[in-house]
Amino acid sequence: MIKCIIFALLCTGLTFYGFLVYCIMEKIVIGRFDKADFPALNLSDIAVKIDTGAYTSSIHCENIIEKDNEIHCRFHDEEHPLYDGQEFIFTDYDIVFVRSSNGMIQKRYQVQSNIRLFGKTFKISLSLSDRQEMRYPVLLGRKFLTKKFIVDTELTDVSYNQKINEDKNSIEK
Repeated sequence: MIKCIIFALLCTGLTFYGFLVYCIMEKIVIGRFDKADFPALNLSDIAVKIDTGAYTSSIHCENIIEKDNEIHCRFHDEEHPLYDGQEFIFTDYDIVFVRSSNGMIQKRYQVQSNIRLFGKTFKISLSLSDRQEMRYPVLLGRKFLTKKFIVDTELTDVSYNQKINEDKNSIEK
């Protein structure tokens, strides 16, 4: 891919600045809120908050218990009665220490999963967090956003609206 880009620079006469603009244009514009699917967790249309102030991403879970080398927890999202209270069991997890928004360092469990936005599936690390006081059950932080997205705070539900439009178009065909 690098050879192709260098070749394109030489053929088109783009400057290094032009090359940087080209690289930035490959990123996807996302708004401050959206809805995403988590295929490995069998969750669809989950509200997510894009938070460039947070380094890590997290998902709202309650009753997080470690037993027999497994993490047991319940996902909570009142907007989705089918998912609300659904139990998850993770056998592959890490323990991480995260500085919360109030400045306190918290021990959290972190799991690997995937997320579907803009018709693409990405790998994501999610810390399991009690976000009961928060409006959005999932927070997407810089670690996930970097090199993939540019955030436009004037926009919302960009990926979700694209998904709905694609579903409408496929039904009409």
